[in-house]
Amino acid sequence: MADKPKEDEIGTGEETEFEKLSSNYLGVAIHLFLSILALLLLIAAMITTYDTVIREFPSLWSAPQDEYGVLLKIIENLLLIAIAAEFALILLFRRMSAVAEVMVFVLAREAVSPKITPLELVLCVVAIAGLIVIRYYYLPGKNT
Repeated sequence: MADKPKEDEIGTGEETEFEKLSSNYLGVAIHLFLSILALLLLIAAMITTYDTVIREFPSLWSAPQDEYGVLLKIIENLLLIAIAAEFALILLFRRMSAVAEVMVFVLAREAVSPKITPLELVLCVVAIAGLIVIRYYYLPGKNT
């Protein structure tokens, strides 16, 4: 049996009212700050989405040019927007599944880069597959 700690040892007694009150206010302040950061990220993602739709999509069917380059830029922008939205989810809810999803988007964005080597592409695909397995089999929550 474990010995009962002495009352005069540091950290074994109950919290004082001041400690309870200050930790509650500090927790609320941190949550409010993270909520504001998440809102700013979502606003930036919406602005970028609008900019991508208005400026980039019409260049796909305008005068002949490098359609592949334009499409690649659109995909990179959309993946970056998805990363920003997932980061906002992390700031608000602090879910490990959201962290795995952000990493999948980051790796997918890297995989569409034309400057990637074949070895890096294979490593990205393996990492994405590993993250999907981790997400669906090892992280708690809905698996939908």
